[in-house]
Amino acid sequence: MDRAALADFLRRRRELLRPEDVGIGAGARRRTPGLRREEVAALAGMSVDYYTRLEQQRGPQPSEQMVAAIARALRCSLDERDHLFHLTGQNAPVRMHRADHVDPAILRVLDRLADTPAIVVNHLGETLVENPMAAALLGTSVGLAGNERYQAWRWFVSGIERAKYAAEQHEHLGRVVVASLRAAVGLAGPGDRRATELIAELERRSPEFAELWALHEVASRWSDNKTIVQPELGRITVDCQVLHTDDQAQALLLFTAPAGSEDAQKLELLGVVGQQSFDASAAPR
Repeated sequence: MDRAALADFLRRRRELLRPEDVGIGAGARRRTPGLRREEVAALAGMSVDYYTRLEQQRGPQPSEQMVAAIARALRCSLDERDHLFHLTGQNAPVRMHRADHVDPAILRVLDRLADTPAIVVNHLGETLVENPMAAALLGTSVGLAGNERYQAWRWFVSGIERAKYAAEQHEHLGRVVVASLRAAVGLAGPGDRRATELIAELERRSPEFAELWALHEVASRWSDNKTIVQPELGRITVDCQVLHTDDQAQALLLFTAPAGSEDAQKLELLGVVGQQSFDASAAPR
């Protein structure tokens, strides 16, 4: 427990809040900025004396429940809440929850990306939704059954995912897949039964996965450069940008190329090729 840093954090957060931020009438003119100590204590459901001692570096270590109550009272963001837990010497609560339903904000962004390949995946690499451009670039991966839903399985067991990328990138991208999965499992916590079962099956079915998993490499899914082998247009090198939800339960992946480049021209052509493919598949036979 870092008493000095905790006291400083509590005081600064309290001074940043206004009474109206927490539903308290402003009342008479205040001599100090922000909330009073007794107001924070009341919002947290604790005694004024206990809260005051925390701000004065004299209080005992608060329980997890008390830290969570203080975080709510001070209107902390998730990052600020986690920081508060660390200052008190506690492990921050697990952020991750099972997320099969697409986050509405992420879906609104996807709906506006008609000319950019984009997909939404959950923490285990399951594609939840994709736009037509993404399906044309990478082939559809929505609605697959069993373990084929997961990118790691399609990479290390069936090989379907691996075949989409240039051979010289296979080693690097394989390590990225494993490191991202390990990071996601860490966020999800030990209660994620689906993750536990998937990893056990991957270790059993793929010696390559088992070897990489044993390295304990951990990295959240961030931006990367990839060369995709598209059936009609050949090699297309793209930058993959990643936007996470706050709890990192879902991520929006966008595939772009520098304006005016040959790869950007191929992506533009892909919009036409992809639409023709969809039209052909929808035509009566």
